[in-house]
Amino acid sequence: MVKVAVTDHEYDKAADFFARAAQEGIECVRVPADEPALAEAIARCGATDVVVGVASYTGPLYEALPAGGVVARFGVGHDGIHMDRATARGLLCTNTPGVLDDSVAEHAIAIMLIAARKLHRLTPAAGPWPTEVGNELKGKTLAVIGCGGIGRRVARIAAGGFSMRVIGCDIADVEVSDLSGQFGFALLTRNFAEAVDGAHFVTLHIPATPATYHFINAQRVALLAPHAWLINTARGALVDEAALFDALTTGRLGGAALDVFEREPYEPVQPDKDLRRLENAILTPHVGSSTREACDRMAERVLYNIRLAHEKRFEEMDLLNPQVCRGT
Repeated sequence: MVKVAVTDHEYDKAADFFARAAQEGIECVRVPADEPALAEAIARCGATDVVVGVASYTGPLYEALPAGGVVARFGVGHDGIHMDRATARGLLCTNTPGVLDDSVAEHAIAIMLIAARKLHRLTPAAGPWPTEVGNELKGKTLAVIGCGGIGRRVARIAAGGFSMRVIGCDIADVEVSDLSGQFGFALLTRNFAEAVDGAHFVTLHIPATPATYHFINAQRVALLAPHAWLINTARGALVDEAALFDALTTGRLGGAALDVFEREPYEPVQPDKDLRRLENAILTPHVGSSTREACDRMAERVLYNIRLAHEKRFEEMDLLNPQVCRGT
């Protein structure tokens, strides 16, 4: 029986699935997410592998697992995993690419609709009903920054479902005719300024790396139209929240709809710049991938990667650090 530690929040997202895994030779043990407590729980239960969420792990976790063990990210973004330390310890790091694309894309569209129709300001109350007038998405321009799996799905929904004009922006080489035909991009460019010029909505779908830290800063915000809404369902580190707050409070930007933040659970980067106080900010608590379907697919994928590791079928895994296999 393979024993796998699963951090509590991730376990709860797919509890039935993790419980059933014992029937196939994998015992999933619910453990704390806090790193010192997690490391202690791993040592106590004798787990060889661990499934983790978005929290940052910097030290004790990697010492608690045996060489050849798996640090499996329940999701795609893996900036919380210290890849160098994991690799030095001979640990295999994986994620779950593709399985949450539809859920995150739908969430991006959902909060864009909320912004357009001003639904966050329309809760009926006693007395006169609110009289806000919203906007249709049809005919509006959407700039998709990052044309990977999620960005492409957002584009297809926006173009095909709402007749929006979709501009794609990516630093990777892409086949323009293929993306235009399958996903509805009207234009693809590597130039951010060109992509966002006049756009009503700008949605982020790029990974968090040292190169993309605070990708949306004061300089790039200045390139957006004053009526534009920024949407971020990717990673919190992409946005300079202090610069965003300034833009939202000075009328430099129409609004922001955010599902991810620099600090999670959310707290303002500066006490006097709390996005929760703003009427033109929509905040959701990192739930873009939290659908029953996506959570089950992520659970299935993390355990599949762990099975492959124990069978030494490394080339079939979603490995983030394939170099570790040379010593495994």
